[in-house]
Amino acid sequence: MGGKTLTRADLAESVYRKVGLSRTESAQLVEMVLDEICEAIVAGETVKLSSFATFQVREKNERIGRNPKTGEEVPILPRKVMTFKASNVLKNRILQAHKKAKSKDKGGDKDKDGK
Repeated sequence: MGGKTLTRADLAESVYRKVGLSRTESAQLVEMVLDEICEAIVAGETVKLSSFATFQVREKNERIGRNPKTGEEVPILPRKVMTFKASNVLKNRILQAHKKAKSKDKGGDKDKDGK
């Protein structure tokens, strides 16, 4: 896969270019949005970003696990985990981009001489 990583700075730069706020205001806006999302998740709230994804905190019960090296059974303590569930809109966009990239790889790389 090996794609580029999208950073906070990239998000702030995109807000700067598309919305027209200053770079400082854009960075502050990105931080405020991310902080709001984090605070809601930490408080145990479900965060749903329409057409993107849902973030939710789930409680996992205690269970018995197995050490893969020794095969020994060990208890795994109960804990809270965050889940990310992509929306159907996001899934479809990923699928379409994947299909487009695949069709490009199959026949779009030759020049007009067929080389």
